Amino acid sequence: MEMWFNPRCSKCRIAKEALDEAGLTYHLRYYLEEPPSAADLRDVVTRLGLEPWDICRSGDSAGAGVTLPTARDAAHRDEWIEVLAANPALIQRPLVVTDDGTAYVARDPDALDAVIRTSTG
Repeated sequence: MEMWFNPRCSKCRIAKEALDEAGLTYHLRYYLEEPPSAADLRDVVTRLGLEPWDICRSGDSAGAGVTLPTARDAAHRDEWIEVLAANPALIQRPLVVTDDGTAYVARDPDALDAVIRTSTG
């Protein structure tokens, strides 16, 4: 299992604590230091069943000096992916990809419970 992790993020710390309490083994990907490639992002949004704009912290873009694509459609999907790859701080966190390939935006207790259920069988 891999968690895209930012130690300054309270939701990431809560998710890490929950995985630790469940006794799960995981790899922390410090995604600000080891940014995902465009291919990584395409893969994770597919696994999530979401689009790249769905995992974008769009409210943080202005402060980061990033102009987001205006359209949220298939024609602009790759543009969104490239923006996120170039600006990983805009990626919603934490993202967790379990060993069976299922992915979650693990920001709330229900999502964390799903990660733990999926990983403990």
